[in-house]
Amino acid sequence: MHAADAGGLVRTGLADPLLRARLTAAAGVNVIAAGKAAAPMLNAFASAAGRPLRAIAGIGPARPDTLPGGAEWFDSAHPVPDARSVDAARRALDIASSTGADDLLVVLLSGGASALMALPADGITLDDKQDTVRRLLKAGATIDELNAVRKHLSGIKGGRLAAATVAPVVTLVISDVVGDDLSVIGSGPTMPDPSTFDDALGVLDRRGGRGAYPGSVVAVLQRGARGDVPETLKAHDPRIAHSVARIIGGRMAAVDGAATAARARGYDVHVIERPIVGEARDAARAFAEDVRLAVSRSTIPACVIGAGETTVHVTGNGVGGRNQEFALAMVGSGMTFGSIGTDGIDGPTDAAGAIVDATTAERAAALGLDAQRFLANNDSYHFFSALNDLLCTGPTGTNVGDVQVALIA
Repeated sequence: MHAADAGGLVRTGLADPLLRARLTAAAGVNVIAAGKAAAPMLNAFASAAGRPLRAIAGIGPARPDTLPGGAEWFDSAHPVPDARSVDAARRALDIASSTGADDLLVVLLSGGASALMALPADGITLDDKQDTVRRLLKAGATIDELNAVRKHLSGIKGGRLAAATVAPVVTLVISDVVGDDLSVIGSGPTMPDPSTFDDALGVLDRRGGRGAYPGSVVAVLQRGARGDVPETLKAHDPRIAHSVARIIGGRMAAVDGAATAARARGYDVHVIERPIVGEARDAARAFAEDVRLAVSRSTIPACVIGAGETTVHVTGNGVGGRNQEFALAMVGSGMTFGSIGTDGIDGPTDAAGAIVDATTAERAAALGLDAQRFLANNDSYHFFSALNDLLCTGPTGTNVGDVQVALIA
């Protein structure tokens, strides 16, 4: 994870002359860091800013051991927001509104911020929003679909954090989203939003139908579609005319780091440039074919690396995450393979992912474990736990999506 180190990415990003000039010229600087990489981003920014900071707030999964002097920290919830997420969002809006026209608001954004900093829109409760997010996740909604809904049920997403201040805003972003769409990462609290209330209703229609979601949620989205509720901020909105954003890291940072490490160990490395997306088990089959094609053109030993973000449409009652399910679908491929979430968290588990090798199927059979049965039940966690093949890193302090690696000896 060194190549995707959040603090290092912030320090490199601050070398941008425009950002440095804005930092220097501002009368005062307020900072909000939100996401799974909030702590290292906040610490790195405070040490590299080169000037005193006024209000400093961090919002993340767990309080870090160290924080800049005077910083506030908000432990929060992911992937489903809770009351702590609401408290964190309200404090972020307070800081934004207190930032003057001659000041600068800096937002350090990383994956997970959508849930960690959440404020239900007027007309819905936190329970409504929690239920909606859970249903969308279970239905296999993509990150774009999930965020289109969340932005239109929020008082802070879809540019509304930037709209809360008269100050210019600088946003430094570590992307966990395929394509690095600034309006999607963290649900774009400081970004214009191309999605609409109609788009959000379309997501509900595709992911179970409107009747599967709380009536208050459907009502708010329908009122918005009729024009009775203000839309999220759109491009050219004057409230964000003086705001800038920079992607300072993404999935290829982790891929490049993995490739460098593999080459140092003597592997002929092939990188799959195409993002690894779609239903995890389908993406696994496609990845296996890509590996076979790459190996036919490589010398041995070979290492094939891909990255992206898959989804899981949950139909069983097991436990797991998209990386573990991806790995489970690779059992029997004959490859040594691993899939890992760079944040160290895969679904509602304590694992970051899992590994398989040529012995996995045999060892599983010896324990009476049928890989296909576990896959059908979306129970990848218990399959790999029984084999001691889970990858457990703990939270890594960064988040640039998922990385898949196959080794051919």
